[in-house]
Amino acid sequence: MTISRFFAASLATLLLASPVLAEEIGSVDTVFKMFGPDHKIVVEAFDDPDVKNVTCYISRAKTGGIKGGLGLAEDTADAAISCQQVGPVTLSDAIANGKAQGEVVFKKRTSLVFKKLQVVRFFDQKRHALIYLSYSDRVVEGSPKNALSAVPIMPWRE
Repeated sequence: MTISRFFAASLATLLLASPVLAEEIGSVDTVFKMFGPDHKIVVEAFDDPDVKNVTCYISRAKTGGIKGGLGLAEDTADAAISCQQVGPVTLSDAIANGKAQGEVVFKKRTSLVFKKLQVVRFFDQKRHALIYLSYSDRVVEGSPKNALSAVPIMPWRE
């Protein structure tokens, strides 16, 4: 396999590997840029693909400027997450039995190729809560910056 084919295959895999698409809720500008879009904080929502009625909101930094407008800039590792139960929750057997620990439920590319923001889910059986951890990683070196949200699983009242 030639280097160009390998690179093209790797890029296609990275671009198509997103488990969930997020819906943009809104954004605020943080730095004015004369050319290209401003730097901003973007707020997005996504539903856990394997747990019905759990929605997570994630805020993340988005780099602007000319490189940001062209999709060539690398976003910082800054992000926050908040998740909540929005209806009756049903856990799959794998999650309820603790066999689905650390599953990636959200992935967003934050640089052209090598960096991504991820959200993974854990289930705390003892406290009956879903835990969502957001962090940024890179092929060579990730970041220790992270954020955490817990969703207690309680009977739903209408």
